[in-house]
Amino acid sequence: MNPRRLKAVAKKEFLHVLRDPRSLMMGIGIPMLLLFLFGYALTLDVDRVPLAVWDQAGTAQSREFVSRFTGSRYFELRERADSYRSIEQAMDDRRVLIALVIPPDFDRKLAKGEAAPVQTILDGSDPNTATIALGYAEATAATFSRDVALKQMRRTTPHPPPEPGGGARQGGGGPTLELKPRVWFNTDMVSRNFIFPGLIAVVMMIMAAILTSLSMAREWETGTMEQLVATPLTGGELILGKLAPYFAIGVLDLLLCIGVGEFVFDVPLRGSLWLLTPLALIFLFSALAFGMLISIITKSQLLASQLAIITTVLPSFLLSGFIFPIENMPLPIQTVTRIVTGRYFVTILRGIYLKDVGLAVLWPQALFLVIFGVVVMTAAVRKFRKKVE
Repeated sequence: MNPRRLKAVAKKEFLHVLRDPRSLMMGIGIPMLLLFLFGYALTLDVDRVPLAVWDQAGTAQSREFVSRFTGSRYFELRERADSYRSIEQAMDDRRVLIALVIPPDFDRKLAKGEAAPVQTILDGSDPNTATIALGYAEATAATFSRDVALKQMRRTTPHPPPEPGGGARQGGGGPTLELKPRVWFNTDMVSRNFIFPGLIAVVMMIMAAILTSLSMAREWETGTMEQLVATPLTGGELILGKLAPYFAIGVLDLLLCIGVGEFVFDVPLRGSLWLLTPLALIFLFSALAFGMLISIITKSQLLASQLAIITTVLPSFLLSGFIFPIENMPLPIQTVTRIVTGRYFVTILRGIYLKDVGLAVLWPQALFLVIFGVVVMTAAVRKFRKKVE
């Protein structure tokens, strides 16, 4: 490995990237665009669920029940319905997702201590959101029912029971068990804190794989590969020299991603930046090496870009656990995800960002990335031949 020849190739590739606005746009502009686009637009939080209410009772207690929904951040009253037809039309127009139908005898049944069923109608065309919204509605109704029961017990019992949270209640309905949940790692259950670390892996994979997949193929298509073949450069020197500028762009993208997460999206980095950086560089090297291998094999920019999208970008989105949990996938698909490098880097990022875990936990993922990078780089060097066909 001759340092002078390696430096010369790296300088040539740096000049090409700097003089080519498209390469700079793909290397820096597109990753930042994706970061802001997904950071702002992609969310798994379900709040402000559009709500319709058909209050057939029209009493103070029924209005108080509705206020429990409208006063919550999880629901937003969009429609005051007066029939099932109006509810159906509102759901057809996507104005509401959930509707409450309060019966006329709502107050009378509550006063007698009987069950007062409130019909809940859901738009099942979005089943995940509907399921979450139903859980919110059930929790809100349960809280209202408990408060009504407490008021009735105070009116009928000389010594009122302790407030909820003070332990088990005696008398009336017997002891009451109150669950007190506590959430670790993402206390406020903000989906952005979960999505953003995985988004860093996707952005770096897109940048690295697509850019390097075009670099060697471009030389073949423009006819400049013959000039490089005629030089004393070895295959390893040529490949590493061409990777150098894209590695530098990848490092810049990593710093920008961390900065945007910290200062724009307020995503906390609970772990060590000194651990995150070397692991991210290992992932970056493996992604660049894989893109280079694609470029060497295809020798066509169009074919290389298409193959890079199919083998890197799509798996990073769908099979890395970035959005869809791997545990919920069929077993054959779970097996396929074991060769997706994005899966291991997403685990590393979320472990460091959210849980502050160290190398004692993340070493299997780090080891896989090291082995993958070495194997792919070795394959790229062996596949490259300094000859013109």
